Amino acid sequence: MNDTAGLVRSWRRQRGMSQTRLAELAGTGQAAISRIESGRDLPTLALLDRIASALDCRLTVTFTSGSGRTSPSS
Repeated sequence: MNDTAGLVRSWRRQRGMSQTRLAELAGTGQAAISRIESGRDLPTLALLDRIASALDCRLTVTFTSGSGRTSPSS
C-alpha cells in the first residue's frame, strides 16, 4: 500500500464514510476508490483534489528527495 492509499482510507474511515458515498461526493465510481485505497491505482491530482474536498481535507503536494530536501537546489 502507498501513502496515498493509506491516507484516503484513513480519512474516509475517520469520517464514517463508505467507499460508495466518497465516490458519489468525489464524482467517481466506488471501484475507483477501492483501487486507490488498495494501492492498485494512483489517482490524478484532479481526482485527489475532489476526494480531499469530499473528505473536508486540504490537498497539499510536496516534492522531496530521498534525503528530505524540498527543492532541487538545496
